[in-house]
Amino acid sequence: MDIRYGASPGDIDNMNTDRLRAEFMVEGIFQPGQIRMAYTHLDRMIVGGAVPMEAPLEFGDGADVGTPHFFDAREAGIANLGGPGRAEIDGSRFDLPSRACLYVGRGTKSVRLSSDTQDNPARFYLNSVPAGADHPTRVITRDEAKMVEFGQRNRGNFRQLRMYIHPEVGPSCLLLMGITDLPEGQVWNTQPPHLHERRMEAYCYFDLDEADRVFHFMGRPDNTRHLVIRNGDVVLSPAWSIHMGAGTGPYAFVWGMTGENQAYEDVSPVPVSELR
Repeated sequence: MDIRYGASPGDIDNMNTDRLRAEFMVEGIFQPGQIRMAYTHLDRMIVGGAVPMEAPLEFGDGADVGTPHFFDAREAGIANLGGPGRAEIDGSRFDLPSRACLYVGRGTKSVRLSSDTQDNPARFYLNSVPAGADHPTRVITRDEAKMVEFGQRNRGNFRQLRMYIHPEVGPSCLLLMGITDLPEGQVWNTQPPHLHERRMEAYCYFDLDEADRVFHFMGRPDNTRHLVIRNGDVVLSPAWSIHMGAGTGPYAFVWGMTGENQAYEDVSPVPVSELR
């Protein structure tokens, strides 16, 4: 379990590229045969990746979060970004095809993740946040997610956003989670950029070719920075930071949020003309 402490808006003035990446990115979480996680003090979210190969990968111990079991006071979403796989939650099996998301409720004792084949292993991406209510564990498939569209094709920012863990689809205590896809020829995401002071957010960029990158923009509207993202990298976005990105080739991303509310529309847009 790696630790990220975050920073205040003024701190980024003194950060070079390496420092920005160390505080606001989590790299290399998708490793064959391993589970890797990072704990951020931004609303105490945990992000993680698991790539089961010949043997399942299991977790559930709570030593890193100060409780007997990992889920004693937490909930999680686990999205499969790879080949077909499955999860055993306290002995119950849940099949997870590609682009399905598993909600894991508070009180779970153990999670066991497996890939159907080693040739095309599952790539499980986890967001976990503190929870104060119980909701049942369930799978939400791509077809069951709520799809909404944003942007304009002629401006390169048209995108399709699917809500998986959301009050209208799969209820949770505080976690929101979904996947955004950019159709062919589209470049920009999250346009216009915005702030949501009452929630932090994490982004896992995936489906990038090895040679491509996403440029993720962060910082206050009048004091911006950028992070260069590879396939599988995660960005930790504080509530005080804008977020938007542009890719050099096709990509998608998983977004996860937690904070004071689950109101997806509780945002403050920032006109591009005001960015500096």
